[in-house]
Amino acid sequence: MIVIYHNPACGTSRNVLKLIEAAGYKPVVIEYLKEGWSRAQLLGLFAAADLTPLMALRATKSPAKELGLLDENASDETIISAMIDRPILVNRPIVCTPKGVKLCRPSEVVLELLDG
Repeated sequence: MIVIYHNPACGTSRNVLKLIEAAGYKPVVIEYLKEGWSRAQLLGLFAAADLTPLMALRATKSPAKELGLLDENASDETIISAMIDRPILVNRPIVCTPKGVKLCRPSEVVLELLDG
């Protein structure tokens, strides 16, 4: 099974979804802006993808700077709490396959997670 945490307004996210579908897969698409995040979900995804909360933070076109999340003193807990409150703060798309979990930026990173 393939799962994509997707933002349909994001060009990179749309490209990754197209690459997955072009490879013959029908992924589970989770529109995280509608669904939101849980703390456990974020911690699990970040651990599986070997990301820190800061690495997964969407720094541009988001309120990250205004919220002080780009400050060197911003803790992981502060960033995760902000991501739960404002799902737009999580960079995307995140893709989960039997081969692993990755933040797929640039889009071609998803190819490492697909068979073939």
